[in-house]
Amino acid sequence: MKVFDFDNTIYNGESSIDFAFYLIREKKKIILYIPTILFSLVRYKLCLISKEKLEAVINNFFEGVMEETESLPLFVDQFWKNNSHKLNEGLLRLIKPEDVIISASPVFLFDGVRGLINTERIFGTEVDFKHKRITWFNFGDNKVKRYKSLYGDRKIDVFFTDSYNDRDLMKLSERIYIMKKGAPVKRLSPKNN
Repeated sequence: MKVFDFDNTIYNGESSIDFAFYLIREKKKIILYIPTILFSLVRYKLCLISKEKLEAVINNFFEGVMEETESLPLFVDQFWKNNSHKLNEGLLRLIKPEDVIISASPVFLFDGVRGLINTERIFGTEVDFKHKRITWFNFGDNKVKRYKSLYGDRKIDVFFTDSYNDRDLMKLSERIYIMKKGAPVKRLSPKNN
């Protein structure tokens, strides 16, 4: 089984951030949240805030801007009409039905590209739209928790990612490819990651 990260691996960029900027054009008040979210993401990457604090910032965003959830599928479809060119066609061809995509991006964002991805095994951040909050933040060590809850100790044959933040998934992998701009730049084995 192959496992793929999504952002900066299959998708050239951060799909959640691109989607947020797309929504700004449709919902102007989103712009008020962008500086706080970006600042918090940077602080998290620098280990200055916890994953829980980052999750709280994102939940605040959802509470403030997701009052019209019935229009979300239309926004997602339009977003992918404008951004599907950012999908790595070479990696898409590698995906088989038994493979897994595990991402920090919200699961609802994949609804617009499921027809292009050859697997139903897509796991990401889960959002409760009724309560406007994250119910599962599929980020950091939560990716491994989700993987193990579904597949136990099953080894990953090949893992594609852009980030050493996925180190815990790397430890479960026979081969690891670090991706940059859609191409592998480094191959690791579990011993040297």
